[in-house]
Amino acid sequence: MTRSLLILLLAALSLPARTYYVTVTGLGGEPDYEQRFGMWAKDIEKSLKASPDSQVETLIDATRDQIRAALARIAAEAKPQDIFVLMLIGHGGYDGYEYKINLPGPDLSAGELATLLDRIPATRQLVVNMTSASGGSVDVLRRANRVVIAATKTGTEKNATVFARYWAEALADPAADGDKNDVISAMEAFRYAAKKTATYYGSQERLATEHAVLEDTGKGEPSRTPSPENGEGRLAAEFPLLRIGSVATAARNPAKLPLLAKKEELERQIDKLKYDKAAIPPEEYKKQLAALLLELARTQAEIDK
Repeated sequence: MTRSLLILLLAALSLPARTYYVTVTGLGGEPDYEQRFGMWAKDIEKSLKASPDSQVETLIDATRDQIRAALARIAAEAKPQDIFVLMLIGHGGYDGYEYKINLPGPDLSAGELATLLDRIPATRQLVVNMTSASGGSVDVLRRANRVVIAATKTGTEKNATVFARYWAEALADPAADGDKNDVISAMEAFRYAAKKTATYYGSQERLATEHAVLEDTGKGEPSRTPSPENGEGRLAAEFPLLRIGSVATAARNPAKLPLLAKKEELERQIDKLKYDKAAIPPEEYKKQLAALLLELARTQAEIDK
């Protein structure tokens, strides 16, 4: 296989044709919450609309039928190479058996939501449930190739959450891009928002009533500190939530799409290598990492030309 053909193949396989973003706000119950939820959703929308090759839909005070219709449209349009991101803001409830997001009219359960998401053919999916009691939805929503983030560690953390405020900030703050590769990953946004949330409670001298968790293996326990040690986080680290800076600019240039595909694949290999480190002899690990980093630097230089 020629080098040019390989690059084109990587472009087809690695670079998604489109990213679908859906942000939902549920029932506020009080004017203050209605305003807050809507403001956070609009802040998220503003950041996402700057991203190339994306379809952004924001549903304020959404009903169950509106959510069903939006997800059904995406299920009919999306392709396996696409990316899908669902973000939920509002109040949720958990009765010990079932989680539901509070909506005007009938609520939507995690079980029904999981069924709707399973119909979307996009291989890579991210669900960010930022409601109260959202930890009660993780077991039902998790699946292979799906990253699930919840604002609370269990369904019993039922107070209103502020995680959505800092998730919105993560999408607008270049500081969230921890490795400075001009892509904010799901992992980077999670860490940014979780840290800011903890700082908020500390500054208010209040006992934290929410503890964000992440699950991305489809079978493990959600973790507050995903890492190679507990096996959680590799998929989230590879998940390109938002392209910014030079990468966003390059993504608008069709001639550079193969290079971006190669860059994403190299970064995926680096993340995988880090998670496999314990099973690789130290010298071999260093050798493989150095080779990947060198090729990544060369690829980035081509993108920057």
